[in-house]
Amino acid sequence: MSGGTVASQTQADREEFQADLAADNLQPLWDIVGRIAARAPSRGGVPIHWPWGGLRDHAMRAGNLITAEEAERRVLVLENPSFAGEGRATSSLYAGIQLILPGEIAPSHKHTASALRLIMEGEGAYTAVDGERVVMSPGDFVVTPSNTFHDHGNETDAPVMWLDGLDVFVVNLLNAPFGEEYPESAQPISRPDGYSLERFGRGMLPHGFVRSEARSPLFWWPYHHTRAALDGMRREEQADPSLGLRMDYIDPTSGQSPFKTMTASMSLFPAGYRGVPYRAISGAVMTVVEGAGTVRVGDETWHVTKNDVFVVPSWNWHSFTAEEDLVIFGFSDEVLQRHLGFWREERDAAAQIGIRA
Repeated sequence: MSGGTVASQTQADREEFQADLAADNLQPLWDIVGRIAARAPSRGGVPIHWPWGGLRDHAMRAGNLITAEEAERRVLVLENPSFAGEGRATSSLYAGIQLILPGEIAPSHKHTASALRLIMEGEGAYTAVDGERVVMSPGDFVVTPSNTFHDHGNETDAPVMWLDGLDVFVVNLLNAPFGEEYPESAQPISRPDGYSLERFGRGMLPHGFVRSEARSPLFWWPYHHTRAALDGMRREEQADPSLGLRMDYIDPTSGQSPFKTMTASMSLFPAGYRGVPYRAISGAVMTVVEGAGTVRVGDETWHVTKNDVFVVPSWNWHSFTAEEDLVIFGFSDEVLQRHLGFWREERDAAAQIGIRA
């Protein structure tokens, strides 16, 4: 009898104690320790696949309904259902599909977040970064480093679409977002088209070159260069059992990723390739550049073809099978995870994807 009374009084006391803590903006650690100090990754989102046919239809419909002036950037955000309403593709990365119709300009602006784009459809639109313009083709990789003015335009007679990726959620976590609009819709061009590629993309540097800014002076990697590098790698090396033949994009003046927060890469999985299951602590967004195959992530299995987009969340077993030569672009937060000392990866031919702990 007395034991029940003590228990009742203890529960009432605890509830009163918690109410008093909440009133003073305090929280007992023992109630939330499992959420803030988990024993294993569990909040990276879920695997998700967007077939290109549906993405393209939605993007073109947006083009019919929303003007460039209304949208500023006409983008369909690729949102992971685990982060509904937040616009996240993974726990740390943003991704979207941007459309520019013939004659349109996406006005010049800059922001703290670094951005990348992988051209998916359309030939001949341009991106301008800090006074230099490049004309883009499918498979080209383009970056806009942090706090650099950039604008895009389409002077062709066909729509152009690309995959956007930004580290905006890392920026927001640190409460460091700043942005600015350029006074005119397009910035003045002060250097010849492709100048940075000619100067820095040939495996050479101007004599006496010293980096004056903590960013890559190269911002355009044409796909025909990338594909040639992959083909050369295939002639000389065996494909990794899990990662295939993978080339990472780098700043040629540092040998490091063009970003401090994101790693971008292009991978070739030769026809007939059957990958060993693999998982890593970095979450990734990927798109098919060429070919077709099967991707398995956790308990999900997808047949993927050109321009399909999919998410491989952090610490999810995944593997690739190629029916024909399969080329996949991906970006992740790997470089940041490595810099912070968090990096971890595993591969195991016997792993049961989505089941093994």
